[in-house]
Amino acid sequence: MRSVLTRVFDWIWYRPNPLRWLLWPFSLVYRGAVSTNAALYRAGIKRVSTLPVPVIVVGNISVGGTGKTPCVIWLAAELSSRGYRVGIVSRGYGGNSKIWPQRVERGSDPQVVGDEPVLIARSTGCLVVVAPGRVAAAEALLEADDVDVILSDDGLQHHALGRTMEIAVVDAVRGFGNGLCLPAGPLREPASRLERVDAVVVNGDDDQCFGSAFRFSAEFAGMRRLEGGEECCIADFAGQTVHAVAAIGNPERFFSMLERAGLDVVRHAHPDHGKLRPADIEFHDKLPVLMTEKDAVKFDSPPGRNIWCVSLKLRFESDDGDRLVRHVIEAIGK
Repeated sequence: MRSVLTRVFDWIWYRPNPLRWLLWPFSLVYRGAVSTNAALYRAGIKRVSTLPVPVIVVGNISVGGTGKTPCVIWLAAELSSRGYRVGIVSRGYGGNSKIWPQRVERGSDPQVVGDEPVLIARSTGCLVVVAPGRVAAAEALLEADDVDVILSDDGLQHHALGRTMEIAVVDAVRGFGNGLCLPAGPLREPASRLERVDAVVVNGDDDQCFGSAFRFSAEFAGMRRLEGGEECCIADFAGQTVHAVAAIGNPERFFSMLERAGLDVVRHAHPDHGKLRPADIEFHDKLPVLMTEKDAVKFDSPPGRNIWCVSLKLRFESDDGDRLVRHVIEAIGK
């Protein structure tokens, strides 16, 4: 059912579709509620928790995959390489734990704490704490260790957590869809929200003007066989037919990247954060199965010999990466 609803909403949000006007009244209600909530925090009626260390929020204003989590991983690595002790908090979406906050280790169960936090912990080596309330997650993180800066994976709309800097990540291909707020469109907040963030980071090539936005694109970093750990590069699969499995916000981006690399892709899209089972990647043929790092963390034991995890890295245009890091360090003030 969730997969069907995802396709229906994509059809409404990202294509000329008159059905959006049936949902438009609900969008007005949603937009009013979001604006009122933000105003209550700005007026001090609702409490904003200010932490003793700088907080950098990396989020988006639309649902679906924009490249937010890879950006958090990249920024954590950049700051760590410059001597900063980085801690990371996240909501832990998709985790079914009954006890929060939860500290996330490399071997944590993604069904308990969420798939993205496990990926972040494995990719960065930083302390990661998750909780539905990011204030609780951040406070638990500070109790567990001394850090110089906290990165919040998502949370642009979580106003209870005070922040030093806001970074909004935008998908250049999908943009803002039909420009409407939920449920008629994909926006969590109106596009004008970008005028109030400290930095806009655009994922991919775009024809839209985002002012002084920082731009990056994802490229292949390598591939690893889940069983045995054998490594290779994407070029080794050029010309082959492969199964591609993705339970991410924008599976089409992953599939298209594989096709541009010369692979013949059989698509298998699942809802974002979907709980993949071994049966979801068994196709009763000898074709290779490729999946994202985010999905690969869901399989503790290798489910088959010809299943590969595809890793990506960010490539910033010109000196955009260096400029963004300098911008962050200036905000941190250390």
